[in-house]
Amino acid sequence: MGRSTWKYQVFFLFCLILHSQLPFPSSLSTSFSSMPPCSALLHFNKSFSLRKSASFYHPSYPKTASWQEDKHCCTWDGVECDKNTSLVVGLDLTSSWLFGNILSNNTLFFLPSLRRLNLADNHFNGSLIPSEFGNFKSLTHLNLSLSVFSGQIPFEISQLSSLVSLDLSKNGLLVKAPVWKRVIGNLTQLRELLLDRTNMSSIRPNSLMNLSSSLTTLSLRYCDLRGKLENYILCLPSIQTLDLSSNSFSGLLPSSLFNLPNLSTLDLRYNQLVGPLPSHISGMNLIVLSLSSNFLNGTLPSWLSSMPSLESLDLYGNQFVGEIGEFKYNSLKYLNLGYNKLHGSISRSVSRLVNLTTLYLSSNNLSIMLGSEMFSKLKNLEILGLSNNSVSINNNATYALPNLQYLYLDYSNISEFPIFLRLTTNLQSLDLSNNRIYGQVPRWLGDVGNNSLDYVDLRNNLLQGPFPILNSSNLRFIFFSRNNLTGEIPSFICNATYLQVLDLSHNNLSGMIPKCLVNSTFLSVLDLRMNSLHGTIPATFAIRNNFRNINLNGNQLEGPLPPSLANCRDLEVLDIGNNKINGTFPYWLGSLQKLQVLVIRSNRFQGRIGNPKTKIPFPNLRIIDISNNQFNGLLPIKYFKYLKAMMNVNESEALKYMGDNYYHDSLNIIMKGQYIEMERVLTVLTSIDFSSNGFKGEMPKIIGSLKSLKGLNFSYNNLIGYIPSSIGNLTNLEWLDLSFNKLSGEIPSQLTDLTSLAVLKLSHNQLTGHIPSGNQFNTFNNDSYTNNSGLCGLPLSRTCDNHEAKQPPPPTLQQDENLEHENGFGWQAVSIGYACGTIFGMFMGYLMFKIGKPKCLVRMVKLEQHIMIRRLKKNAHKRGGRR
Repeated sequence: MGRSTWKYQVFFLFCLILHSQLPFPSSLSTSFSSMPPCSALLHFNKSFSLRKSASFYHPSYPKTASWQEDKHCCTWDGVECDKNTSLVVGLDLTSSWLFGNILSNNTLFFLPSLRRLNLADNHFNGSLIPSEFGNFKSLTHLNLSLSVFSGQIPFEISQLSSLVSLDLSKNGLLVKAPVWKRVIGNLTQLRELLLDRTNMSSIRPNSLMNLSSSLTTLSLRYCDLRGKLENYILCLPSIQTLDLSSNSFSGLLPSSLFNLPNLSTLDLRYNQLVGPLPSHISGMNLIVLSLSSNFLNGTLPSWLSSMPSLESLDLYGNQFVGEIGEFKYNSLKYLNLGYNKLHGSISRSVSRLVNLTTLYLSSNNLSIMLGSEMFSKLKNLEILGLSNNSVSINNNATYALPNLQYLYLDYSNISEFPIFLRLTTNLQSLDLSNNRIYGQVPRWLGDVGNNSLDYVDLRNNLLQGPFPILNSSNLRFIFFSRNNLTGEIPSFICNATYLQVLDLSHNNLSGMIPKCLVNSTFLSVLDLRMNSLHGTIPATFAIRNNFRNINLNGNQLEGPLPPSLANCRDLEVLDIGNNKINGTFPYWLGSLQKLQVLVIRSNRFQGRIGNPKTKIPFPNLRIIDISNNQFNGLLPIKYFKYLKAMMNVNESEALKYMGDNYYHDSLNIIMKGQYIEMERVLTVLTSIDFSSNGFKGEMPKIIGSLKSLKGLNFSYNNLIGYIPSSIGNLTNLEWLDLSFNKLSGEIPSQLTDLTSLAVLKLSHNQLTGHIPSGNQFNTFNNDSYTNNSGLCGLPLSRTCDNHEAKQPPPPTLQQDENLEHENGFGWQAVSIGYACGTIFGMFMGYLMFKIGKPKCLVRMVKLEQHIMIRRLKKNAHKRGGRR
């Protein structure tokens, strides 16, 4: 190699490194392993960008943004140095907005003296955990939690034999059995091991017995662990915190867990454990016991209420029976016994729990006197849940719960408002729904919470009079449905600028819809159905609104549908049925990509449904009901071909309900011939209802491609032609109503493939031939087929004659008038042609015989005459059945 070439290569290499200011290539890592720690940290910092969204927890801030080259790195935020050697021994960059990839050549790995490393709560963009982490031989604490790593946990982690604390949780990582075996075999110094939300589905529970005996904290939440937790499988003498919640452990609750001498926190929530709690325990110092959402049973042992150190007890969602014991100590701060089978009254010893912040006893069989003196001492109470019990209210007692924030008294059989609420100044959420509270809402309720109230639910009561004035400007959720409120929607609603859900349905409210509601950019659900509102729908829906559900069904609204509804880009449900709204079909709603339910039934819409104006209209529409209007013309074939959500059948789709955490969508719908109100709507429900209009023409074959359809109703129209055999493809169909049309021809035998069909209505048509048999067709009675004079066979009493089954009945005058084509050629023209042809043929034959033409010519004329007559008959029969 020449001297100049060597110089050039060295110069090029130097420039490349200097220019990049990024982590060095892996081939150079050995050469630069002696890089000064401060330089290594600077290069590490430059390999990331800073994004506030990269950190989830608060407070967060970019620690590395303050790093300055003119200062020694030992003074930098998050950097810890050894006082004697000035080597970097600790790096804490938790919640520091770091965004980018960590690769194996990152200069972070040029800090061999690191003992503590915390990179939690950053965003490393799905990086694999580099195997180079295994080179930190002095590392005692490693925290990479919640930092968007991916892939498998590398086996090199098991080489960190000095580790005392390892936290790789909340990344969605995968740990396989060989790596797990090496980790628990080599990391014998571990005191803390946290792997929450790591996929450990291949790990057997019995491997837990090999964990380090020095462990004080073990957290394996949401790890997809499954199998039985055998007794004595966890022999961890030093364990203080044991969290195995949200897995799939089954079998008996191991009694040995309650013999661990140092255990202070035991969390086994959300598993499938069965059996009772141990009747006796010894030498245990529990502070937190969480066993909710299992299948535990039996009575509550006395030691639960006799443990002096217990601060949190959560047994929610099990099958415990019996009474709640006497509490002997005041250590409890959190008590949740909801959703069990407990009975009896609450012990007066509850008054001893003066430190209690949460008392949740909902959904038991308890008898509770709210207002009794036992509650007056719970001054620290923030959450009180007594729903779905038998609650009595003593409004003679005067006391306050000054710190109460959440009160749940729904389904409690109360008949009046708890008066102690007058003195609550921090109330945020109030649920008194589904009770027997009657009369007017007291004025003092409007001042409850001192402007902190954001959720109020008084659904399903016996409230009367005008809508109450609620003074809190922080209101986000208002539920007053199913009462007997009167008057107009009050103007204070416009002051609730953060309102997200307003449900005033099923009352007797009058007046007009306030314009401020449609101008809102926060409102997600507007449910005003079944009132007496009048006037027009306000025309100014905000451009960047948040509407998901608009339900105005069952009022007296009139005028056109405002085109500004097209601004509701997140709209999933629009129900304006049973009003007096007019105009043509709102084709512009087809641009709403998220729309799943469109109900405009029983209004005054009219005219033809023209071609769509958008490329793919209504792609997510599942339910459309335009029945009982004045639409006419042909069925809108070009819309049917784009109803993608009705074409895709996902049998593996879990049963989900439409709506969100605060509001479950409900719907009035004709289902299987019955008008019902669905309190919840399954996302798999799909239906088309075009009944009671003036549609004409044939049913399009494209209907057969809507394979997820549950219901199809084209009744009470003027449809003609055959029933398409393609309907036999709709194997999910549960109801089919084509009654009161002018359909002809035979019932397609393919319809017997509809094994889910429960309701079939084909009455009042002009159908002919044999009624198919087999599967569901053997269950339908006469009502399905009445007033089809050409039908025969079971269940009708009319038996089938082969000739009669094939020949259609002669056309009536009404048929003649309604089966004409748009070009005017129909049965009348066929009849005239037939008559004229016959006369013309007879006349020609007569002339030919008179003038003595050859016999062969006579035969030819007769033959042509005969063929013409047969052709006319055949064509006439086809047109009568198809066009």
